[in-house]
Amino acid sequence: MEKLPVMREDELLKKVGDGRYVLFFTAGWCPDCQAIKPAMPAIEQDFSNYHFYQVDRDENIDLAADLNIFGIPSFVAYQDGKEIGRFVSKDRKTKQQVEDFLRNLK
Repeated sequence: MEKLPVMREDELLKKVGDGRYVLFFTAGWCPDCQAIKPAMPAIEQDFSNYHFYQVDRDENIDLAADLNIFGIPSFVAYQDGKEIGRFVSKDRKTKQQVEDFLRNLK
Protein backbone atom coordinates (compact mmCIF):
# COMPACT_ATOMS: atom_id res chain seq x y z
CA MET A 1 0.00 0.00 0.00
CA GLU A 2 1.34 3.37 -0.99
CA LYS A 3 1.75 5.95 1.76
CA LEU A 4 0.08 9.27 1.05
CA PRO A 5 2.48 12.19 1.50
CA VAL A 6 1.47 15.20 3.54
CA MET A 7 -1.01 17.23 1.50
CA ARG A 8 -3.95 19.59 1.61
CA GLU A 9 -7.51 18.61 0.73
CA ASP A 10 -7.38 20.35 -2.67
CA GLU A 11 -4.21 18.39 -3.53
CA LEU A 12 -5.87 15.16 -2.42
CA LEU A 13 -8.90 15.76 -4.62
CA LYS A 14 -6.61 16.19 -7.63
CA LYS A 15 -4.74 12.99 -6.73
CA VAL A 16 -7.96 10.96 -6.52
CA GLY A 17 -9.55 12.75 -9.48
CA ASP A 18 -9.51 9.80 -11.85
CA GLY A 19 -10.32 6.27 -10.71
CA ARG A 20 -11.33 4.56 -7.47
CA TYR A 21 -9.41 5.12 -4.25
CA VAL A 22 -9.56 4.14 -0.60
CA LEU A 23 -7.79 6.17 2.07
CA PHE A 24 -6.82 4.17 5.15
CA PHE A 25 -6.29 6.59 8.04
CA THR A 26 -4.01 5.13 10.69
CA ALA A 27 -1.24 5.95 13.17
CA GLY A 28 1.68 3.99 14.55
CA TRP A 29 0.52 4.33 18.16
CA CYS A 30 -3.06 3.14 17.46
CA PRO A 31 -3.65 -0.48 18.63
CA ASP A 32 -6.90 -0.81 16.65
CA CYS A 33 -5.05 0.32 13.51
CA GLN A 34 -2.34 -2.27 14.13
CA ALA A 35 -5.05 -4.94 14.50
CA ILE A 36 -6.42 -4.37 10.97
CA LYS A 37 -3.07 -3.81 9.22
CA PRO A 38 -2.29 -7.54 8.72
CA ALA A 39 -5.58 -7.93 6.83
CA MET A 40 -4.95 -5.01 4.50
CA PRO A 41 -2.93 -6.88 1.82
CA ALA A 42 -5.77 -9.41 1.41
CA ILE A 43 -8.36 -6.61 1.32
CA GLU A 44 -6.32 -4.79 -1.33
CA GLN A 45 -6.10 -7.97 -3.38
CA ASP A 46 -9.84 -8.66 -3.08
CA PHE A 47 -10.69 -5.09 -4.10
CA SER A 48 -8.02 -4.54 -6.74
CA ASN A 49 -10.33 -2.15 -8.62
CA TYR A 50 -9.37 0.40 -5.92
CA HIS A 51 -6.03 2.05 -5.30
CA PHE A 52 -5.32 2.12 -1.56
CA TYR A 53 -3.42 4.88 0.22
CA GLN A 54 -2.25 4.65 3.81
CA VAL A 55 -2.64 8.04 5.49
CA ASP A 56 -0.70 8.69 8.68
CA ARG A 57 -3.23 10.69 10.66
CA ASP A 58 -0.54 12.43 12.72
CA GLU A 59 1.46 13.53 9.66
CA ASN A 60 -1.71 14.58 7.84
CA ILE A 61 -3.57 16.03 10.83
CA ASP A 62 -4.87 19.03 8.85
CA LEU A 63 -6.15 16.80 6.04
CA ALA A 64 -7.80 14.48 8.58
CA ALA A 65 -9.51 17.44 10.24
CA ASP A 66 -10.66 18.84 6.87
CA LEU A 67 -12.18 15.44 6.06
CA ASN A 68 -13.76 15.09 9.55
CA ILE A 69 -11.62 12.06 10.45
CA PHE A 70 -11.57 12.18 14.23
CA GLY A 71 -11.28 8.46 14.94
CA ILE A 72 -8.95 5.84 13.55
CA PRO A 73 -8.69 3.43 11.90
CA SER A 74 -10.97 4.94 9.28
CA PHE A 75 -11.59 4.42 5.59
CA VAL A 76 -12.79 6.95 2.99
CA ALA A 77 -13.54 5.92 -0.59
CA TYR A 78 -13.45 8.14 -3.67
CA GLN A 79 -14.43 7.68 -7.28
CA ASP A 80 -13.27 10.25 -9.82
CA GLY A 81 -12.62 12.86 -7.13
CA LYS A 82 -15.94 12.47 -5.32
CA GLU A 83 -16.38 10.78 -1.97
CA ILE A 84 -18.56 7.70 -2.37
CA GLY A 85 -18.44 6.33 1.17
CA ARG A 86 -16.77 6.35 4.54
CA PHE A 87 -16.27 3.94 7.39
CA VAL A 88 -15.16 6.40 10.03
CA SER A 89 -15.10 5.81 13.77
CA LYS A 90 -12.69 5.18 16.60
CA ASP A 91 -13.82 1.55 16.88
CA ARG A 92 -11.72 -1.49 16.01
CA LYS A 93 -12.63 -2.81 12.58
CA THR A 94 -12.51 -6.39 11.35
CA LYS A 95 -11.51 -7.59 7.89
CA GLN A 96 -15.14 -8.61 7.32
CA GLN A 97 -16.44 -5.15 8.27
CA VAL A 98 -13.99 -3.40 5.93
CA GLU A 99 -14.84 -5.79 3.10
CA ASP A 100 -18.58 -5.29 3.70
CA PHE A 101 -18.07 -1.51 3.56
CA LEU A 102 -16.17 -1.78 0.27
CA ARG A 103 -18.64 -4.27 -1.20
CA ASN A 104 -21.54 -1.90 -0.50
CA LEU A 105 -20.01 1.11 -2.25
CA LYS A 106 -21.87 2.24 -5.35
